[in-house]
Amino acid sequence: MNIIRLCSTVMLAVCLLFPALSLAGSLSDKDHALLIRIDERLNQVDKRFEQIDKRFDQVDKRFDQVDKRFDEFRIDMNKRFEQVNKRFEELRMDMNKRFEMMDKRFAELRTDMNKRFEEMLQIMLGIVAAFAAIVAVTISFAIWDRRTMVRPFEDKVKSMEDEIASDRRKLHGILEVLRKYARKDERLAELLRSLSLL
Repeated sequence: MNIIRLCSTVMLAVCLLFPALSLAGSLSDKDHALLIRIDERLNQVDKRFEQIDKRFDQVDKRFDQVDKRFDEFRIDMNKRFEQVNKRFEELRMDMNKRFEMMDKRFAELRTDMNKRFEEMLQIMLGIVAAFAAIVAVTISFAIWDRRTMVRPFEDKVKSMEDEIASDRRKLHGILEVLRKYARKDERLAELLRSLSLL
């Protein structure tokens, strides 16, 4: 369309610049034939320009279709990205919930384990206290038993030691007497020497 206007403008300018050409009576047959050929050529050029314009219109339509497709593709991509973002957001929220649940489970497990350790500690302290009590009772019983059982023996041993000590004194006395007699009696002296008493 723009080309047709351009050609019309060119023809008008030619007519205005060359007024002699615009006078039909003053033209020769050659000029007239030339004008007809120029007019035919201009018509052909106009047709070609119209075809080119149609082609440009088709190209414009195709570009519009491509633009429309790109717009649809962009809109579809945006929707898909929004869906992906929504999925990621849901996944993030789900993961946060799961982590919170796991934290809660760990806290419950920790408190449960603390209670169990406290119970175990109390049981162990009870066992240690019972063992210590048993040991203390056993040692006390052993000491008491030793005192009650040994005291009569100690008393007996002491009395026996006293008797032995008194008998020793008597034995020493007898031995001294025998030594004195051994000075006079040879057989007795030999006998005491054989026993290493002299």
